[in-house]
Amino acid sequence: MKNTKISRRSFLLGLAACSAAGVLTACSGSSEPASSASTAPEPPASSAASEVTAAPFLTVEDFPALDGSTACIPLMAQMLADTTGMDLEEAQSNISVSTTAYAWESFGLYNTDTKMLVVYEAPDSVKEELEAANVQLEQKPIGVDALVFIVNEDNPVTDLTQQQLRDIYAGKITNWKDVGGQDLDIVAFQRRSDSGSQTLFQKLLIQGGELMDPPTELAPTAMGELVDSLAAYNNSANAIGFSVYYYIDQMYSQPGLRLLSVDGVMPSNDTLADGSYPLCNDFYAVIRPDAAADSPERQLYDWLDTEAGQACIKKAGYVPAGSAAANG
Repeated sequence: MKNTKISRRSFLLGLAACSAAGVLTACSGSSEPASSASTAPEPPASSAASEVTAAPFLTVEDFPALDGSTACIPLMAQMLADTTGMDLEEAQSNISVSTTAYAWESFGLYNTDTKMLVVYEAPDSVKEELEAANVQLEQKPIGVDALVFIVNEDNPVTDLTQQQLRDIYAGKITNWKDVGGQDLDIVAFQRRSDSGSQTLFQKLLIQGGELMDPPTELAPTAMGELVDSLAAYNNSANAIGFSVYYYIDQMYSQPGLRLLSVDGVMPSNDTLADGSYPLCNDFYAVIRPDAAADSPERQLYDWLDTEAGQACIKKAGYVPAGSAAANG
């Protein structure tokens, strides 16, 4: 097979030895920290589509080299298993990614072996870089994820409005007592500007508004580091941070943390599917426009729109794109 990859489990554990800046190291350049990962959820029993049996149509050797976002690793593994007949556990051991920003940048600007991305939205800086280079890529939404907010389970606040969250991250609300909590200073974690979750945070919540410039210790490099920092922070009942739903739900969680509802709606597969959770955004499959009709990447790209492809997305625990419209 063309991809030289590591498993989601090894990915999260083995990266303790990798530098966060080592984008092209043997650990595929990801900056995720070592820690225990939660197991992938079982397929939803109520979904008839998830019971569709995929007929393999690619050989393991022909399966296209993928890159993309960390939170998409379980889906990539399911795609590999369903389209080649590989055992899912083995497929998980053959998937790795770099980072959202680097995946877009390297795929668009450099002559890499990658043939397809399964990826979250690119940061504005990378979009501008691709536009300046007149890079043309073919992409389509394949699933829905969401920006979610995380607090310590000892924090009595269970829900915040979008405006309250904006005011917290603008430095206008600085004490939990102002939003129904304890008399404690709010410690608000962010991510670095080139991360996928920070991109969603800026797009979905901040929307060009005011934003505090956090000190380095409150802007971890990796998504897992943010979760770890929230769990370990001194007086952690006053910390808040964010991630994407599927990363927290499927791949990486820590005891003592819980999700907040936003505008009265808790994030879940159901609320992502019906569009009631307010901070949702698509993620994408991306190929080069000149990919031939019979190329493995074009076949895989087109397959994601079929009944079997949609079943694969659901089987991996994700909500296919367009679910809100279908349910509306």
